[in-house]
Amino acid sequence: SVVTQECYVQNTAREYAKLYAAEAEPLEGFGEVPEIIPIFLIHRPANNIPYATVEEELVGEFVKYSVKDGKEVNFLRRDSEAGQKCCTFQHWVYEKTNGNLLVTDLQGVGMKLTDVGIATLAKGYKGFKGNCSFSFIEQFRALHQCNEYCEMLGLKSLRTTHQKQRKATSTKSKNLPNLSTVKKMVPKKAREPRDFISSEH
Repeated sequence: SVVTQECYVQNTAREYAKLYAAEAEPLEGFGEVPEIIPIFLIHRPANNIPYATVEEELVGEFVKYSVKDGKEVNFLRRDSEAGQKCCTFQHWVYEKTNGNLLVTDLQGVGMKLTDVGIATLAKGYKGFKGNCSFSFIEQFRALHQCNEYCEMLGLKSLRTTHQKQRKATSTKSKNLPNLSTVKKMVPKKAREPRDFISSEH
């Protein structure tokens, strides 16, 4: 069910966040590390909806730090410490999984995150399949800008690897002329304020 999938995704992301914290926290000057709160599945046999999820209530201003499709357009979070550390977390997971998995839709209050998503390549990663399109991984790779926290963790810039891959795939893209037209249409849509509001649920 969707509810079970939601639990599975968030708790998988939580495990990655714990590993990230273990690596980042000891670094001098890194400071607090974002945490993905646990989500629990409860069974209520007498209820019309037998399965529900329970999690800690987050009190304070709820911010989306990374937008669902991987585009880095949320200025609210781009300059904040939590936002930068979320981007570094995405980069760290991307590097750890050799570009096969990306934690996306990072949102929450301060450093406490919830309702996250995971994108994997079509075949999944180590038996796990994400709930977001793998195109998010491509967009992240193309749009991510490293910050001081990426540097602290010694993460490799995605710029150079991205250009190499573009050259390698340029021959393939000639067979798909409709691909470029689709890409051109996307940014226009995103600029409409209506679309932006609907994505900030």
